[in-house]
Amino acid sequence: MSKLRLGVNIDHVATVRNARGEGYPDPVRAAEMALAAGADGITAHLREDRRHISDADIDALAVTCRRRGRPLNFEMAVTPEMEAIALAHRPHAACLVPERREEVTTEGGLDVVKGHNTIAPVVQKLVDAGIRVSCFIDPALGQVAASKSVGAQVVELHTGAYCQAVRERSPDAGRLLQNLKAAATEAARLGLEVHAGHGIDYETVKPIAAIPEVMELNIGHFLIGEAIFIGLGPAIQRMRALMDEARAVKAA
Repeated sequence: MSKLRLGVNIDHVATVRNARGEGYPDPVRAAEMALAAGADGITAHLREDRRHISDADIDALAVTCRRRGRPLNFEMAVTPEMEAIALAHRPHAACLVPERREEVTTEGGLDVVKGHNTIAPVVQKLVDAGIRVSCFIDPALGQVAASKSVGAQVVELHTGAYCQAVRERSPDAGRLLQNLKAAATEAARLGLEVHAGHGIDYETVKPIAAIPEVMELNIGHFLIGEAIFIGLGPAIQRMRALMDEARAVKAA
């Protein structure tokens, strides 16, 4: 199996900064540190309400990632405003996500089945601009098929329900992991690259990393929180080590 990539989401460095309305801590500095610690790319979600990442952050992150030769994964709602920003910056990748102003964090996957006619033209414009498009979806076979239908090259499977079940010691955890595996298998069969993310921590990363079709994990909130205690570099390095261990065991 190929090495599993790690994308680090630096949104919540901006959350801390914005809590005081100051310029510190700087998400761009966090991105630099993450790449130095072994991250393969940077993920940032520019929300409609700009609650964490700002337009200026995206400007600076695009420059930083290009200079370092690493991908910027731009998480975005399917809106004309975000489409225009993506087309202006042309990041390596754009991950289409659902967004509600009142939510604390992303609560589920994008409903590509229901939103097909709205999503497909946006995907086409982004792809035509040379941007690799991902749909952030719940691990449901219908959503996988719809993502292929709208022209996405990648699906990112929402791992939040599984991770929450593990933390709560719920008997549903096994079933939810099987759903992730089935969705990953079907996506790969359809020729889609498979990513996964949301809610992943040190306890939950290995079973997800061991899914052979998954090529990339995007992890943010837990790593930024853990960085408070042990530093961002060590937090990322430990996550990277756990990912590599899971991959090595599966390969063996």
